[in-house]
Amino acid sequence: MVSLSGRIVLVTGASRGVGKGIALSLGEAGATVYVTGRSHQDGEALGSLPGTITHTAEEVTALGGQGIAIPCDHRDDEQVENVFKRIMAEQGRLDLLVNNAWAGYEGYADNRHLPPDAPFWNKPISFWDENLAGLRWAYVASRFAAPIMAEQHHGLIIHISFRVPESGNPAYNIAKTGTDRLAREMADQLRNHGVAVVSLSPGLVRTELVLKNAQWFDMSTSESPQYTGRAVVALAGDPQVLARSGQALLVADLARAYAFDDIDGTRPVFTP
Repeated sequence: MVSLSGRIVLVTGASRGVGKGIALSLGEAGATVYVTGRSHQDGEALGSLPGTITHTAEEVTALGGQGIAIPCDHRDDEQVENVFKRIMAEQGRLDLLVNNAWAGYEGYADNRHLPPDAPFWNKPISFWDENLAGLRWAYVASRFAAPIMAEQHHGLIIHISFRVPESGNPAYNIAKTGTDRLAREMADQLRNHGVAVVSLSPGLVRTELVLKNAQWFDMSTSESPQYTGRAVVALAGDPQVLARSGQALLVADLARAYAFDDIDGTRPVFTP
């Protein structure tokens, strides 16, 4: 595995799911990983899902990295700004930002938005806001990371997205399409500063929420959360990553390009 010893990383929304998987893989690579989220103590998660940023940070450290939990509600811009101030005060640099914080699935955790294939007019209008909120959070966090990385003339920003295969879920699909476009727009402005920006799409990930609602999914080609994490590690360890800046990437494609497997030794293939 690529060594990221000495790298300073921030993963947003890392209490559980893909964010936690990314943090754990970065820990295995030896990085110092700051993790944010609202679930700081047991019992705080929506829908009684397991996981907290405290537990994630402890697991990162146990795997060989250094995990540091910072409670943060990404709906509050001041809290987000303070995360970056703390990282700079403690480390003086930031090498990688992974924008994973996301609220679009919360209605599935508490059953407000089930079944997932219900037409948009049968879902509350708030479903739009919950899906698009994550796009704003990625923009805001990147807004604070960009000047740090530009001054360093080094850095990588990864927006976690999803390759939209077909129409059928307007709020979700527009949010993910917008995430890919956000990477392209930011990449164009940051390239001359030595900073790369990409969007990264996994396939079906075996998150706590997906496993809770497994009856709605075909799990035959599902991936672990760490599979996405290994893609992040590969990108962060690639000295030529700037050549990929602005692209919308698939975890499965990167697994072939960088020759890494999922934690069970398989190499799941996601076909949008």
